[in-house]
Amino acid sequence: MPSIDIALQGALLLTLGVVCQWLAWRMRLPAILPLLLVGLLLGPVSGVFDPDLLLGDLLFPFISIGVAIILFEGSLTLKFSEARNVQRIIRNLTSLGVLVTWGVMGAAAHYIAGLSWSLSLLFGALVSVTGPTVILPMIRSVKPSARIANILRWEGILVDPIGAVLAVLVFEYLITGQQSESLLEFIKVVVIGVAWGWGGGLLLGILLKRQFFPHYLQNFAALAFVLLVFTASNEMGHESGLIAVTVMGVVLANMKNLDVTELLSFKENLTIVLISVFFILLAARLNLDLVLQILSPALLILAVALFICRPLSVLISSIGTSVSLREIALLSWIAPRGIVAAAVSSLFALKLQEKGIAQAEEIVPLTFVLIIGTVVVQSLSAGWLAEKLGLSSRSEQGVLITNANRVSLAIGEALHKNGIKVKLADTRRAGLRDARMKGLEVFYGNPLSEFAERFMDLTGYTHMLATSRNHETNAIMCKRFEHYFGPRQVFSISAGLADDDKESLAGPLKTNMLFGPDASWSKLASLLAQGAVIKSTPLTDEYNFDAHMDRWGKDTIPLFTIDDKNRLLVFSTGRDLKATPGWKLISLVKNGNGNEQQSDSV
Repeated sequence: MPSIDIALQGALLLTLGVVCQWLAWRMRLPAILPLLLVGLLLGPVSGVFDPDLLLGDLLFPFISIGVAIILFEGSLTLKFSEARNVQRIIRNLTSLGVLVTWGVMGAAAHYIAGLSWSLSLLFGALVSVTGPTVILPMIRSVKPSARIANILRWEGILVDPIGAVLAVLVFEYLITGQQSESLLEFIKVVVIGVAWGWGGGLLLGILLKRQFFPHYLQNFAALAFVLLVFTASNEMGHESGLIAVTVMGVVLANMKNLDVTELLSFKENLTIVLISVFFILLAARLNLDLVLQILSPALLILAVALFICRPLSVLISSIGTSVSLREIALLSWIAPRGIVAAAVSSLFALKLQEKGIAQAEEIVPLTFVLIIGTVVVQSLSAGWLAEKLGLSSRSEQGVLITNANRVSLAIGEALHKNGIKVKLADTRRAGLRDARMKGLEVFYGNPLSEFAERFMDLTGYTHMLATSRNHETNAIMCKRFEHYFGPRQVFSISAGLADDDKESLAGPLKTNMLFGPDASWSKLASLLAQGAVIKSTPLTDEYNFDAHMDRWGKDTIPLFTIDDKNRLLVFSTGRDLKATPGWKLISLVKNGNGNEQQSDSV
């Protein structure tokens, strides 16, 4: 794009970022993969785009600030209370596992690629992490068992900031090691970074808790604080800013009575923009000749990561835990590298090259080959391996209900009593408390948020029921989750709208009506208030669907049926569903005190 106006180049770059993110969403792949591939095509392959020409002297500051924001956003998720409560295998993977990966990958870089020990240890630190941005799309695609998904998700969340801190510390030592009195200089840099990060995080946290800033300014103020701490720390201690922003995020995440959910959501949205532009730029700067030159050792290092490093890390981390051999095998095959490795390696390589450190330029292509290799190989094969090991959740049945009102609770309890996994998601604690007392799984938070995208475990869930009294809210929920569950597996309860309102909400807000258009939320709530109950009834040749409907009268509403293969089917618009003998019918009946054998009431 050298001949194209710079403003147009910037706009095209953002557009390509959106296209790549959309493709990743549709294909359930980590977004980093299409972003890197597009960057490679635009830069070293075709030569039509030169990031240095676009940004000039601003390239280095842009990358520095972008990495600072990415590290701050990642460290905001590291809560010590959550780390203490996770399984032993997860604690081991994020401590022993990181050390094993650091050592093995560092040795591989030294003996295979011929890097110096200092650069090799930096490379090992950079590729010691997975991260939620790459692991979550893979979990959705592979659909492993809930236990495996939980281990992988928490490993990615916790190891992201841990690995970043390790990489920053190794880098700082490498930089100061080129000077006299390197150990004292290293300690000075770390102390300055920790001091600025702790002080800045504490001050910002106090201001946020006391609502010093109006609500609309809080995220803007937080961003300004992050950049101020980053640059000020760098001024006092050369390259200490990355330590500062990482510590700052950890301080905020662990401050009592401070909810960082909205702050995290804002930073995640900002990070999406940064990452989308960032990795196209970084991949476009790759030297194709250098990539081809180091391709053979890079592929050997990839093989070490896949077949030696990760299995060894998981095996050592599993000692003394209840993880089975089959689970060890699957965990050993899922460890894609992502955002932190790509972003931080590019920044560090630039800084090391400025210092004149030999072979520093090789870190980026080695890292990118590892990222692309692990994502592609594991994405294509992990699902098959999960099936072979009997650790796939594809055959499980589960229902996500995006509200915790009284209708939702009744539906959820009925499904739970019939062996269907149920999770209720809401922002109101009262309804979730009632759901938990009924033995249902809950998620506190907005199901539409980036926070839910990262932390809400949907492994084994196959249906989504939007049960708010507001049709627009339900329609948005259906659109949000139809890609994950499929358009025929998301349902919206009727809001009991007038005909004119129904016509105005057609088109993009049209949804599968849960239990049919006449089974509105108000009608269900009214029937339940009048003593109606949800019954589970096995159907036979003598007592079939029609007999059941005749017995309980016109107010009977069929809700679900479980077929002879134990599959959950939902009564809704657009589906001609009729339960047959041998199936189980779940229905709402008004006269709940009837004498019916072989049925359960909820």
